[in-house]
Amino acid sequence: MTLIESFQNTSTIFIAFSTIIGVMVGSFLNVIIHRLPRMMEHAWHQQCAELRGENIHNLPVFNLATPRSTCPQCGHRIAVLENIPIISYLFLRGYCSQCHTRISLRYPIVEGLTGIMSGFTAWHFGFSLTALAALLFIWAMIALTFIDFDRQLLPDAITLPLLWIGLLFNLDNGFIDIRSAIIGSVAGYLILWTIYWSFKLTTGKEGMGYGDFKLLAAIGAWLGWQMLPLVILFSSFVGGIIGIILIIIKKHQRNTTIPFGPYLAGGGLIALFWGNKINHAYLGLF
Repeated sequence: MTLIESFQNTSTIFIAFSTIIGVMVGSFLNVIIHRLPRMMEHAWHQQCAELRGENIHNLPVFNLATPRSTCPQCGHRIAVLENIPIISYLFLRGYCSQCHTRISLRYPIVEGLTGIMSGFTAWHFGFSLTALAALLFIWAMIALTFIDFDRQLLPDAITLPLLWIGLLFNLDNGFIDIRSAIIGSVAGYLILWTIYWSFKLTTGKEGMGYGDFKLLAAIGAWLGWQMLPLVILFSSFVGGIIGIILIIIKKHQRNTTIPFGPYLAGGGLIALFWGNKINHAYLGLF
């Protein structure tokens, strides 16, 4: 029996396999979350150096693979056995093997969260192309969520390919028909774009970034315009509640910037799994 036949015949095997792959992908997402914003900064510095007439070939290489991962405190190069998702963190008890500096709990959290959500996706959709597409969507949402939390940035390198892949997947009625997907991508962008400019013209301040427009456009491309009200309602409600809590507990100022991307991503995940049921339940009230 081949691996694919095992997935088709036994859902437990597919769920377990997806969970393990999810944990491994989560480890790679940690690299993306940490390095992608710095890669963008590195590229900007290169562009500035080039404009100044400097030799950019002398600048150090920085990408997802180079340089090797090291302890930020002592520079110890992370060995292969120290880089096993979750297991290495538990074995090291959360400390660097050389200088014993505390390792951020973020790493196993991202790995574990990605694994759990990947397994849940496999259970929810079953072995299908839809499940594989949903996994890609979820992994992108996780990466964008933590990057936005850290840097208040939603990189085009993730949001734009996600948008185009969503449209391509829906060409053959993946999650939604292509007409709804195209309208969803356009509407998703224009809704937040309109809110942005209305707020800016009224207050003179920028209420959100262009990355939020692109993220909602990508969600619309994957799930259709029908899910946008749910995503916006959820993200606005949860973002508002958390913003109020931060102001009260952590004494944030009212003009303190709070990333909106994580709440859009959360709304997108809710719409992915339960959007149709929620919309039908809501419409059933009327």
